[in-house]
Amino acid sequence: MNILLIGGGGREHAIAWKLAQSKLCTQIFIAPGNPGTAEIGTNIDISVNDFETQKTFCLENKIEMVIVGPEDPLVNGIYDFFQQDDLNHIHIIGPSQHGAQLEGSKAFAKEFMMKMNIPTAKYKEFSLVGCQMSESGNISNLKPDTQHLSSDYNSGVAYIKNHSLPIVLKADGLAAGKGVVIAETHEDALLAFKEMLQENKFGKAGAKVVIEEFLTGIECSVFVLTDGVNYCLLPTAKDYKRIGEGDKGLNTGGMGAISPVPFANEIFMQKVITKIVEPTIKGLQQEKIIYKGFVFIGLIKVNDEPFVIEYNCRMGDPETEVVMPRLESDLVELLLKLKNNELAGAECSLSPKHAATVMLVSGGYPEDFEKGNVMTGFENCENSLLFHAGTKQTADGIVTNGGRVLAITSLADDLQTALKISKENAEKIQYEGKYYRKDIGWEFS
Repeated sequence: MNILLIGGGGREHAIAWKLAQSKLCTQIFIAPGNPGTAEIGTNIDISVNDFETQKTFCLENKIEMVIVGPEDPLVNGIYDFFQQDDLNHIHIIGPSQHGAQLEGSKAFAKEFMMKMNIPTAKYKEFSLVGCQMSESGNISNLKPDTQHLSSDYNSGVAYIKNHSLPIVLKADGLAAGKGVVIAETHEDALLAFKEMLQENKFGKAGAKVVIEEFLTGIECSVFVLTDGVNYCLLPTAKDYKRIGEGDKGLNTGGMGAISPVPFANEIFMQKVITKIVEPTIKGLQQEKIIYKGFVFIGLIKVNDEPFVIEYNCRMGDPETEVVMPRLESDLVELLLKLKNNELAGAECSLSPKHAATVMLVSGGYPEDFEKGNVMTGFENCENSLLFHAGTKQTADGIVTNGGRVLAITSLADDLQTALKISKENAEKIQYEGKYYRKDIGWEFS
């Protein structure tokens, strides 16, 4: 079959790499793609949110499956768009616009968790015009309480002043990964609250703010493939967001990842399944949410108990770069089973090997950084997969074209060997301003 993959980062390169292994895949098109995906399929110059041009391309090229990589088109309703009469023969991987609100609205996700009794941090939500406030997920009692009150800016200020520290503030909508503030002081929290609501720092995304208690623990990511009724678990992963070693400095889109997660043992994962995954799938059905795709559950382990930090309605990046290499099943076969709710009993075979990804980034990232620096050394890398994240093909060769540039993924029998191979190859790639974290997986060394 002909497949269209939407997106152009490291996540999409890893997905394209996996799709190409399927005996069912005839041709892969990637919109817009990158120099790495160009070696696997055909890149097409179409924006991820240009649904009309995507429609024309799909009809002209007999596309049978569309896989959506990034969150923006999902939140903007690409699934619903493809339900038109002349398009509904195309199998689209992703939730409906309603389902995508699990990522598109922090308040929606929190209310969903509250309804389904899914453990999460206590929270309240505020907006300038007044909105519902809810509270759930008491750590000492996993059964959430519910409280509905009126809210305005002044009550939000009062709530922050009386809140324990640290305190977490989240812009309700999509804010390119920058809408979360962990404030260590009440003054910092009040400033962030003012910037979001009164100064319009995140635009529409910050018109409502969710304020959460800070949970202390260790994080990991669980990935679920679902047809909305049935599900299978993909490999677990742990990513590293901070720019500096020792998890210090500014947040980024992700500096590396490992899979599997050492602490996510059978006992912990059974709790995750019972308390989080199965209630989530049940909730999709109860709320009549159409969902045929990936659910990314960001978790934190608190005193051996899993709590949900966030949902994403797609695969993560750079987690996909360690998850896909460990998935041994045919990805296309699994995705085909989503269309008619046939995922029950599907084999989801995982490699016992460990995967480790080191992300090369541009100097200055995540703040101002240069583009257009020529990259060399690709041919010197051995025993690693190179997934392009922010690169561009030019007459001078491949150049940097983003903050996060290249994901280097290695597989080995143990984590330390996988990390060693990835770091050795990270040294072989050269470009001006190159930076990467040398301590990915540091907690498990």
